[in-house]
Amino acid sequence: MLSLRLYMLQRITALLMAPLVLGHLAVMIYAIQGGLSAAEILGRTQGSVAWLLFYGLFVIAVSIHGAIGLRTVAHEWGGLKGTALDVFMWAMGFGLFVLGARAVWAVTFA
Repeated sequence: MLSLRLYMLQRITALLMAPLVLGHLAVMIYAIQGGLSAAEILGRTQGSVAWLLFYGLFVIAVSIHGAIGLRTVAHEWGGLKGTALDVFMWAMGFGLFVLGARAVWAVTFA
């Protein structure tokens, strides 16, 4: 039953990430074609709750999606099983979340 829940959760996060990736790519293309400098980009994102929510949701979805994918790789290629596999998944998910959250915070509020 856990495998089914993880499978569904990974598919749901993929559905959530698809429009976020497209939005991110659109913003990057706009910034590049507009000739914006890093300082100008940060000037637009600093203090923005909207960007915090957009990229915060992105980080949460990627953390969950990535951790579940790495769990599968660790099981199939690394032979991890049971509690070690679950600890690995949670550690990877937490690590991805912390790295992403720090980046989002730096771009929106630091």
